[in-house]
Amino acid sequence: MLVLLLEVLVIMQIFNFIMKLLKQQTIDDEVIGDGVYRDAASIHNWLRCVMYNRRSRMNPLWNTVVVAGRDYSGKPYLGYVDKIGVSFEGNSVATGFGSYIAQPMMRKAMEENPNMTVQQAKEVMARCLKVLFYRDCRSLNRFQIGVVTETENSISEPISAETDWSIGANPSGYE
Repeated sequence: MLVLLLEVLVIMQIFNFIMKLLKQQTIDDEVIGDGVYRDAASIHNWLRCVMYNRRSRMNPLWNTVVVAGRDYSGKPYLGYVDKIGVSFEGNSVATGFGSYIAQPMMRKAMEENPNMTVQQAKEVMARCLKVLFYRDCRSLNRFQIGVVTETENSISEPISAETDWSIGANPSGYE
């Protein structure tokens, strides 16, 4: 239990360090005063360089970062950077255990309904997070959903997933 707590504290310290680097980069950009600002795509690229640089110096930042926002043209942007600088952008991204379970669920939903509404996307996310909670019961069933569209940036209030543990009373296939 103590080791898990220490790992969480280290990850939070690294996240705070990344946020401090990003804030300093924003200040540096404002000091230059040339009117250029960083959009989500340029922040994603900058984080990729930071993570790869730290990995190359054998001192990686042990976090995976998802960057969401808008690019210069105003279109929604979603990018992923891991601790060794591997990065990509896509219509859906997931980290950790979610990349194995939730990512295929999100891709399937997007293939079935490529023009889904924000509400439908939220329902898919809630279903993915519910499945992840059932698979890792040590986590919390509370989450927040962030929305980035061409007209909206928002983060929801904490939501609790509806759970039904009666399904575990009669497991089958383990005889």
